Amino acid sequence: MQLFYNTELKHTDKQFIFDKTESRHIVRVLRKKSGDNLFITNGKGELFISKIIIADDKNCTVAITSVDKKPKSWNYYLHIAIAPTKNIDRFEWFLEKATEIGIDEITPILCDHSERKIIKMDRSIRIIESAMKQSLKFQMPKLNSLTLYTDFIQQKFDSNLFIAHCNKTEKKSLKTVLKAHQNSTILIGPEGDFSTNEIIAAIDNSCTPITLGESRLRTETAAIVATQMVSFINQ
Repeated sequence: MQLFYNTELKHTDKQFIFDKTESRHIVRVLRKKSGDNLFITNGKGELFISKIIIADDKNCTVAITSVDKKPKSWNYYLHIAIAPTKNIDRFEWFLEKATEIGIDEITPILCDHSERKIIKMDRSIRIIESAMKQSLKFQMPKLNSLTLYTDFIQQKFDSNLFIAHCNKTEKKSLKTVLKAHQNSTILIGPEGDFSTNEIIAAIDNSCTPITLGESRLRTETAAIVATQMVSFINQ
């Protein structure tokens, strides 16, 4: 199955017209013709099965023949708050792989030791969208805008809250404190780690300090390990 994505699709729609870029891709690149089936998701747990009725490379039009509900393939809510890496490619790699594994929400956070203070939201969203389609998922992860750590940690969380850091203080292994079918928010710091004040603020906000193992991991690797560990615990 090749999956297309458009957030504006509603289950009541009978027809849909792709924009110029997507129309050209469908007609010129994929060489789809009238009568061919296309599969589209709105990223909200719905799969639209459609048939091309106008194979135009500027306004490819489809008729919606049926809509299927597609529940999440994981039974928990995972929110990763991560400081974007100095090398943006590494952060974007995390976005792609976490989406493939299964994640619900991502918040880039600006920390005391952050070296990157800007991210391109449009590009990040496109990477997540591509990974969602490639991995045949029907839920688009939520990507929040870059948020100050101090603002983020002061929120009220309806989930178990964890902070992964490298300070030589008491920490618990994530795999021992995770419980299946529960919601989790996991904080991953920048290359220079969280500052002492940030760790204290997290603990004061009922955040459990955790370790992801004996190895010192890169920021993006730590975030992927945490994402996969949550997935594994829930299998």
